[in-house]
Amino acid sequence: MRMFDNLFLNRVLHKTLWLALLPLCALWGVAQTRTAQGTDYALNASTPASAELPAQWNGVALRPLALSEVEHRFARRFPGTVARLTDGEQVLVLRTVRKPTRMLHPATDCYKGLGYRISHEKLEAIAGRALWRCFVAERAGQRLRVCEHIEDAQGQTFTDTSAWYWAALAGQSSGPWQATTVASAL
Repeated sequence: MRMFDNLFLNRVLHKTLWLALLPLCALWGVAQTRTAQGTDYALNASTPASAELPAQWNGVALRPLALSEVEHRFARRFPGTVARLTDGEQVLVLRTVRKPTRMLHPATDCYKGLGYRISHEKLEAIAGRALWRCFVAERAGQRLRVCEHIEDAQGQTFTDTSAWYWAALAGQSSGPWQATTVASAL
């Protein structure tokens, strides 16, 4: 019987501890949100001089594309800049990130959210340079090859946004960071 009492007491203490920690976690999340909202960032590509955009990609001239309404809403809260460009064959999405954020997520999430089916995910060394995460996105007969990576201020690259986030948060990678996504029709 005594063993049962100890087991019961351990469970009660364990649950009580969790109940005490949950409000603290919630308060920390609210504090983080308020801190981020109170910070003055250049939030989107429509802000003049918020980020210098490249004039070329792999030797081909680029021209800017307008952000969609959904992209504008996202960019207003994003801690950095968002821009879309094209070389006439590919669409580049450039996101400059000023601080670690969970708002920088994998392109697969975006494409899935838009109704695309994702396949053929793999890591590739593009033009003998850094690794990129690439995949095929397909919807209504349209197929796209999409590749992405994140580069920090020292040239270190990441193919996984979660790995980037934790490295940035731990001070193992410093910004600003450039997240590049390239999409081309197949």
